[in-house]
Amino acid sequence: MNLKTDATLDVVTLGEAMAMFVAGERGDLASATRFSKRAAGAELNVATGLARLGLRVGWVSRVGDDSFGRFICQQLDLEGIDRRQVTTDRRYPTGFQLKSSVDDGSDPQVEYFRKGSAASHLSTDDFNPDYFGAARHLHLSGVAAALSDSSLALVHHAASEMKAAGRSLSFDPNLRPSLWSSEGVMVERLNALAQHADWVLPGLAEGQILTGYRQPEAIADFYLAKGVKAVVIKTGSDGAWYKTAAGERGHVAGFPVSKVVDTVGAGDGFAVGVISALLEGKALPAAIRRGNKIGSLAIQAIGDSEGLPTRAALGDF
Repeated sequence: MNLKTDATLDVVTLGEAMAMFVAGERGDLASATRFSKRAAGAELNVATGLARLGLRVGWVSRVGDDSFGRFICQQLDLEGIDRRQVTTDRRYPTGFQLKSSVDDGSDPQVEYFRKGSAASHLSTDDFNPDYFGAARHLHLSGVAAALSDSSLALVHHAASEMKAAGRSLSFDPNLRPSLWSSEGVMVERLNALAQHADWVLPGLAEGQILTGYRQPEAIADFYLAKGVKAVVIKTGSDGAWYKTAAGERGHVAGFPVSKVVDTVGAGDGFAVGVISALLEGKALPAAIRRGNKIGSLAIQAIGDSEGLPTRAALGDF
């Protein structure tokens, strides 16, 4: 894919990647005896999906000096994701998670072991202006913001610097209430971060929590009033609703899915579709249509990123 830009990367993102162990049989995690190992993380899912579509993606993180950290780096290499700014931190371990196996569309049980992880010690020291400046777009998520105060500081610094440099920014709130001290703190800090973004991509329930409004247009107006250029609100199987600073608004229907297998990663797949299409210069409704398509593919496969398509597999849909 030949994108016209002076930057050496199309997208840079940052966050925590973890080793994920998925149970080999359905049921309570306590009863599982066989697991398969994969890589996981909201921002990593987006990086993976964008790389599979042929975009040049950079990843900024920290991993431990352990087998999980080496595994994450191997997965980044397999997906063609640039990891020059992934630091091996010898003081702290790589986080991991356990995930139950589902194939009926229900939400899987997930247990995280990430407290004190290497990635939770991300800080402004991990901001390399030359590396970030080599990308034309920055994607951020509320997960990285929730890891620690130092990680939140890095996210804000990266957003401010990239915006000042004239780069575009996307933001998926990706709420993780358990990582915050309170819902009020979560709302305040994520809304402060969202106002840096050009494109804000909340789910409807997330938007309701963050803004206090119930209707999609009111949620969109909340962020547009803060200088955001476009707000796209995911409304589940119904598709997505959008509004722009120019006053354009509308609904883009979702893609019917005969069998939902695993809901985890649907929002990340949606972000992959929207971001990739907008960076290619497509109109917002067409970008949302691609987001809906990739989101529908993501929920038809077991795993967080297994359903994310290559460019050839996506085709013209």
